[in-house]
Amino acid sequence: MGRDEREAVARGMRLAEAAGRVRGDHERALGDVREALRPLHDRLAEEELGRIPVARLRDVTEGRLRLGELEKGGFGTVRDVLDAGTYRLRQTPGVGQRTADQAVAAARQIADAVRDSVAVRIDVDHPEPRTTALVVALHVLVEAGAQARRAAETGAALAARLAPLLADALPLAGRWRTLVAGREKRERAQAAVAELRRISEEAERDGVPEQLAQASVDLLRRPDGDLAAWVDFELRSAEYYSLLAEISGRGPDTAAAEGFLPDDVAERVREQRLDDAHCSVSLRGYQAFGARFALAQRRVLLGDEMGLGKTVQAIAALAHLAAEGRSHFMVVCPASVLINWTREIETRSTLRAMPLHGPDRQEAFADWKGRGGVAITTFDALRGFPTPGGGEIGMLVVDEAHYVKNPETRRSAAVTAWAGHCERVLFLTGTPMENRVAEFRNLVRILRPDFADAVDDQDSLAGSKAFRKAVAPVYLRRNQQDVLTELPVLQHTDEWEELSAADEEAYREAVRAGNFMAMRRAAYARPERSAKLGRLRELVEESAQNGLKVVVFSAFRDVLDAVRNALDAGSGRLHGPITGSVPPARRQQLVDEFSAADGHAVLLAQIEAGGVGLNMQAASVVILCEPQIKPTIEHQAVARAHRMGQVRSVQVHRLLATGGVDERMVRMLENKTRLFDAYARRSAVAESTPDAVDVSDVSLARRIVEEEQARLGVTGAVPAQDTAG
Repeated sequence: MGRDEREAVARGMRLAEAAGRVRGDHERALGDVREALRPLHDRLAEEELGRIPVARLRDVTEGRLRLGELEKGGFGTVRDVLDAGTYRLRQTPGVGQRTADQAVAAARQIADAVRDSVAVRIDVDHPEPRTTALVVALHVLVEAGAQARRAAETGAALAARLAPLLADALPLAGRWRTLVAGREKRERAQAAVAELRRISEEAERDGVPEQLAQASVDLLRRPDGDLAAWVDFELRSAEYYSLLAEISGRGPDTAAAEGFLPDDVAERVREQRLDDAHCSVSLRGYQAFGARFALAQRRVLLGDEMGLGKTVQAIAALAHLAAEGRSHFMVVCPASVLINWTREIETRSTLRAMPLHGPDRQEAFADWKGRGGVAITTFDALRGFPTPGGGEIGMLVVDEAHYVKNPETRRSAAVTAWAGHCERVLFLTGTPMENRVAEFRNLVRILRPDFADAVDDQDSLAGSKAFRKAVAPVYLRRNQQDVLTELPVLQHTDEWEELSAADEEAYREAVRAGNFMAMRRAAYARPERSAKLGRLRELVEESAQNGLKVVVFSAFRDVLDAVRNALDAGSGRLHGPITGSVPPARRQQLVDEFSAADGHAVLLAQIEAGGVGLNMQAASVVILCEPQIKPTIEHQAVARAHRMGQVRSVQVHRLLATGGVDERMVRMLENKTRLFDAYARRSAVAESTPDAVDVSDVSLARRIVEEEQARLGVTGAVPAQDTAG
């Protein structure tokens, strides 16, 4: 073998060693997580089996198993049966070999099902050695990032390619081997050396050896103590749980993760390749599926429930298209979330984020046109930019797409014009239907005019399953409870309060005036004697004693002012209020200050300003000062705190007054919530049936005002058409 051949083989061996090393380091890191997870998972399974009564064994055996003697013998749970085994069961009077065998077999069947279903949740408030070991093991992989995983995949692929080539090159590794090798082996060896040289040169040109070496270093790095790992977990819990679900293999049900799409659509999406080279985070399985759905179906509406990461799914789709060579992308969103979009793109991808907002937006637009990247602009600003030429935009993303549900508005016309010139369009909204199915159809018509017209109203008459199947090519929705197995408990409490005499007086005045909005906030009109404010103070004080952060939502600014005055504004613990008049940048700053506060803090927010686009997962208590006209508004606001990344239970307290507008609204809106759950939240909508048509906000307001005037026996002004605000 000549010098060049020896060097080519040596380079190939060094590359193979680096590839094998990073693959081994990654496998060890994964093994550490599995080792730390096992005792926690086993303990959970044991606890669950200890709660399942022995009577459940009868269900498994279709009623054939007689359990009376077992129960008399003190075997009360499935765990008792497993712990005893057949030998001890047979010692129980009246229990024979067959019964013992059947009981243990049935118990094992239940145990297998339990072990497959239980999911470990990490409790930050009660750390103990076993959970600390898991957090530390996960920290290594989270800190190493997606780059380490990709390096391990590259290493595995390289090792598989290099191993046979190095074996074939052996005959040229020494003079004696060369002499004794036959002609065919020498020719194969020469070809192998040439291929080794080509692979090594290509890898060195792409910086692969350095990437493999860096990944190995990152995978061997440990946190600076257990406390550092716990702090990082609180900051990035979503990434920890994402890895945990992937490694444990106990992710959500596949059908749920795929939005219960029909098999033909789901299969087409699964076949879509997803290049994550430009992503800086690892996607969960359902998130990767969502990005593939957007790519495979081209023009779609992603309607995932709040908190499931619609933004990162959109970024993943953009990153894939960038890897394929597309250079220009446009994101349209409300002004309140423009900063959040910019941050997300910069931190979760290598794509260039370019905000087009403010007085310099035209100059920024020209810069984006020349250099490319992801432009982020508002609905209003979009109208000032020329529509693109065909094929110019890799993908148009419209966040909070329900903002364009009315085709008569100028922002809807602008989005429609841009969508008409883009091959790929992705609408994002967690509230695809607020009042009528026509709104949903308007969104679909922008995406797929032919498809919207082809959807038969009879599908909606058949119910949510039929409609879900009908709209599957264009609509994907998943729910938190289906795909986030680790999400902490969400506790809803309706706090019913009797109005004080002062509250009653203010309420009667509002009813007499026919003023629906004044009726809704009458409980705060006399702050010094307000029953609701008294209860709110108690909830905040209790939260302060437990060191919990609180978000207070109201639709009304004067209510937030009353809350601010009722609480200790001089304590430094009070933040906000976030209202519609607060600039988007300041809104985000207020949330950041609230999140960074040490211990207890309170954030005040107008529900439609703070309930959209701002992530408040630092809060574990949410207080709603009054019920909202649309249940989706409450749902969005709560989801600001109870979302992926939340690490504690979330307590939701809705303050309600008995016997008046609150009670009537809650009763009337129960139907809205039921319909939203049955249709929109299950990837479907309905129209043309009496049950599926909600009363409009104005109609609801008029009806409540008239009924309250009749109940209280007061006559006054006829409620105006705009009383619903």
